Amino acid sequence: MRTLISTAFVSVDGVMEAPGGEPGYRNSGWTFRHTEFLPEAFEIKGREQEEATAMLMGRTSYEAFSPVWPGMEEFAGYRPMPKYVVSTTLTDADLVTDWGDTTILRSVEDVAALKETRGGPVILHGSASLGRALSDADLIDRYHLLVFPLLLGAGKRLFSAADRDVRRLRPVEHEVYANGLQKQVFDVVR
Repeated sequence: MRTLISTAFVSVDGVMEAPGGEPGYRNSGWTFRHTEFLPEAFEIKGREQEEATAMLMGRTSYEAFSPVWPGMEEFAGYRPMPKYVVSTTLTDADLVTDWGDTTILRSVEDVAALKETRGGPVILHGSASLGRALSDADLIDRYHLLVFPLLLGAGKRLFSAADRDVRRLRPVEHEVYANGLQKQVFDVVR
């Protein structure tokens, strides 16, 4: 069974929406507007590219990343990697042609089936709605969180508000950086 890793930039109050400057959000671009950039705090991002064998995204994140990431040298490790986009509306004609093999999945059940295939870790970038659905379905195995020392209030949350049983997390890596940023890596305990 493949490991599904959710990776996210998140505020202390759980907001993950618009960290890089996506339009339509009052605090858009919060990751670098309010926190000093320290390269060592982002080491985990390079490691994710080395360790992952496939990338998973929801439609909104795919539409944000696919026009930009294929040409960015800092994301070159993702170019040859198979990509999976969960969407009920995208068609193959909507996919970019310069970012390698991309497969459209239609449901959380399709993601569960992907996890049953052979291969290494699958990394889920951003994708707030998809991430919440996969977490609620108990499909996420690990979280890579960069927690920013900010309270943003409004915005999409990393975790859902569903009333459910307690799910334990085991911390496997953590670090606090001089700018207040925290790296927190958790395995889901089953």
